[in-house]
Amino acid sequence: MSKIPRNFKLLEELEKGEKGLGAESISYGLTNQDDITMTNWNGTIIGPPHSNHENRIYSLNITCDNNYPEKPPKVRFVSKVNLPCVDPHGNVLVNEFDTLKNWKRSYSMETVLLELRKSMASPANKKLTQPAEGSTY
Repeated sequence: MSKIPRNFKLLEELEKGEKGLGAESISYGLTNQDDITMTNWNGTIIGPPHSNHENRIYSLNITCDNNYPEKPPKVRFVSKVNLPCVDPHGNVLVNEFDTLKNWKRSYSMETVLLELRKSMASPANKKLTQPAEGSTY
């Protein structure tokens, strides 16, 4: 089976993100439309209902370096959030977040954002006290 080259995979993800073809609870796109390397991305997660994240919008930075999609992207929250898989600087910790720890080439930025949202809604995390809305790292 042949592997899709990095740029083709990222172009596919960009098209899906820009056209809003994925889940309505998340969005993602290039930070700078002139970034021909497609390295730096912005992501948004709308907090899940029935949790302390409800009605909040979380902004993230996603970095897809030259190793992507063989290796997971680097993911960092811009909006402050209290989750066990996020360090005091907003970085999503690879070893604490199964999607990054058990990364598969078939995963995408959409997968990461949806799994982070699912983590927010988990019984262990949905009632965690959250920083003031609008606060950033």
